[in-house]
Amino acid sequence: MEIAIIEPNTTAAIGIRTLIERVFPDAVVRCFSDFGSLVDDTPDMYSFYFITSQFYVLYNKFFLPRKDRVVVLTNGQSSSVFPVYDRVLDVYSSESKMEETLRRIFYSNKSNIESVAELNDLSSREIEVLVLVAKGLINKEIADKLNISLTTVISHRKNITEKLGIKSVSGLTIYAVMNGYISPDSI
Repeated sequence: MEIAIIEPNTTAAIGIRTLIERVFPDAVVRCFSDFGSLVDDTPDMYSFYFITSQFYVLYNKFFLPRKDRVVVLTNGQSSSVFPVYDRVLDVYSSESKMEETLRRIFYSNKSNIESVAELNDLSSREIEVLVLVAKGLINKEIADKLNISLTTVISHRKNITEKLGIKSVSGLTIYAVMNGYISPDSI
């Protein structure tokens, strides 16, 4: 198993590599300081990509099709902005907690991840509402744009937040970008 860590902070990259090698000793771990270095290598040979949320957003076109192999590195921020089925490693958590998360990531049953993803599937109308929320429109503007009632927009937003477990507009925007519903340039 080959793993890529794309992290500009050398100390953080070495720490993550050490933890991965402790949890999964047979893994071959390579560290890259930027996305270009990964692309210059053979990027599709990796079983997992450990990347910051910023890299995920910036290079969404590369990582989105490989989403099932991406582990997002967060720095203490709430993981509630990420879907439940995304793999998230909080680098500010304790060493034992990070090791536990790595074991779960490496040994998780993919069918469980897919079944959680299916539970969170949004309808096409909910995706339309999500995209407009991410673009900064208020409920009344969304209703006018989609030719639906204000009550219907509120109902869709309630369903979206319940399905995703994300309540803030910024969290919904990050979710929309990370899942390819909207490009970062259109926000």
